[in-house]
Formats: sequence, structure tokens, C-alpha cells
Amino acid sequence: MLTWDSIVAVVRLRVRFKDVLTQLHIMGIQSLPIVFVTASLAGIVTSQQGGYQLISSSPRYVLGTLVVQSVVLELGPLLTAIVLVGRIGARITAELGTMVVSEQIDAFKSLGRDPVAILAAPRIIAGIITMPLLVGFADVIGIWAGMVMANLDGGLGPETFLYGARLFWHSWDLFYGFSKAVVFGFVIPVISVHMGLRTKGGAAGVGLQTTQAVMFMILTILILDALFPPLMLQ
Repeated sequence: MLTWDSIVAVVRLRVRFKDVLTQLHIMGIQSLPIVFVTASLAGIVTSQQGGYQLISSSPRYVLGTLVVQSVVLELGPLLTAIVLVGRIGARITAELGTMVVSEQIDAFKSLGRDPVAILAAPRIIAGIITMPLLVGFADVIGIWAGMVMANLDGGLGPETFLYGARLFWHSWDLFYGFSKAVVFGFVIPVISVHMGLRTKGGAAGVGLQTTQAVMFMILTILILDALFPPLMLQ
């Protein structure tokens, strides 16, 4: 129902562009530092672990394939989504939950203003737009960090690394990763807004609802991530 009401608000042009821009800044620009750190560490660890596993059994260029495929198909979308759950999802739930218990939502309704158009739809739109951009940024940083670590740790030159990356690359892999990003970018704000608007019980209720929202978002992301391979890689 929340999703449908948000679509109706967008179609009827009841969503302010300024609100969407504000959420894009909060979700996108302000999330870049933590996404940079997370993606860098993901690329570094994948490169180190892959180098250890492949050191004597496979050609060295296979490490480039391993790092690129791991980052683009799995680590980039999944880790970025989990970062946004902690940074954005919890924030939205706590923010809206506080507005509910302090009766600000009731004030909106009494003034004839639609809380969905004001609070929900801008966040959902911003999530769908922001998540693929952050995942693309994470992919670039993760691959770059993995290539640097492969050079420092195993003496694998960038040209050999990139040769392995291109050798087994499929354009579908990029579409697959960004498809995950769009789905995760939709799920995170929808669940967080829904849980926030259902808050009851004062300050304790806000804390409980935020905790439950984070749990539901992470479980939903992991379940959807597990459903993607049989649906899209067969």
C-alpha cells in the first residue's frame, strides 16, 4: 500500500523536486566516504585471499577475473546495500518514528498534507536513483584497490590483471550487478519508511522499531541476493 501510494503521489506530481534533491544529497554524497572505505577493503581482501588460493594452481591473470567478478556481481551491490541499511535505513526509521510519536505526522494530516508525498515518496525515489550510482562507484574503487593490492602483494602487473578481467568478462555481469542495486535501492527506503510510520510507544518504541527495521532490511537483502542467481544467471 505504501508503494502504491508513493507511485500515485509521483504520477500526480505531488512530490517536491527539492525534497528529492535533499534525500539524494543525504543518501548519495554523504555516503561516499563510507562506501569508499568499504569497497576498498572488499577489493583488498578479495585480492589477498584470491592470490593465496591461486598461488600454485592457476595462471596469475585469473586473479583479475576473480576480483572483478566478485566485486561486480556480489560484493559491490551487497556491501553497499548493507552500508546504506546502517546509515540510511536506520536513520529514516528513527526519524519518521520520532515524528510519529511526537504527533508531527498527525499535524501533517490535520493540515491536509499527505505524509506519503512529503516523507515517503522522495526517499524511495532517491534510493532507487542513488543506489546504482553508489554501486558503480564501489565497483570502480573495489577493482582499483584489488589491482593495487595484487601488484603490491603478488607482483601482478596492471596489464596482466586487466587481461584476466577482460578474458572472462560478460556485459550481462554489469547489468546483473546494477539490477541488484535498483532492487536494493527500492527495498531499503520502503521498509524503513514503513517501519517508521508504524512506530508506537514513545522513545522506547522508536528504538525497538529501528532495531527491527534494520533486521528486516538485512534479511530481505540477503534473501533477494540469494534469489538473483537462479532468476537471472540461468
